[in-house]
Amino acid sequence: MSTLELFAAIVGAVSVYLSVRQNIWSWPTAIVNVVLYALVFYEARLYADMGLQVIYAILSIYGWYEWLYGGEGRTELHVTRTGWRLGLILAAIAAAGSGLLGVFLRHETDAALPFMDSFLSSTSLVAQWMMTRKLLENWLVWIGVDVLYVGMFIFKNLYLTAGLYAVFLALAVKGWLDWRRSM
Repeated sequence: MSTLELFAAIVGAVSVYLSVRQNIWSWPTAIVNVVLYALVFYEARLYADMGLQVIYAILSIYGWYEWLYGGEGRTELHVTRTGWRLGLILAAIAAAGSGLLGVFLRHETDAALPFMDSFLSSTSLVAQWMMTRKLLENWLVWIGVDVLYVGMFIFKNLYLTAGLYAVFLALAVKGWLDWRRSM
């Protein structure tokens, strides 16, 4: 555990807490968090997760805008449900991204866990996009992803980050309950 990982974990927990509260400041804190975690994951040779941080930064800028102006008539966005068609499309995107990225990481890098890393990265991207659109079910995807991330980070001896993802798991459950009540 490094000082960088500790700071990244604290900023990450604050960011997710703000997301649960539907607070617009979740997005700028998310940007700080992803920069810090890109460095942590580089040191751990989790390259898909490192690259994921760059995409998270872009999605955070998009989410910041969408939460402010993505509603009807450029108004604040409200929580909605994911339809079954969109759900299938998003699942297919996650599966395809996972397979393609996993093969690339396995053959072209020294990634420690290429297929687990790629699955979690691809699925996380889908969940994050769902959050930018305030789709309620993003929290269900995060619950599944966070359970697997805890195990992977323990395996990689990133204990503080594993603890953070356990906190994220609890926050995802709270997010699901709170967002559902807000509908």
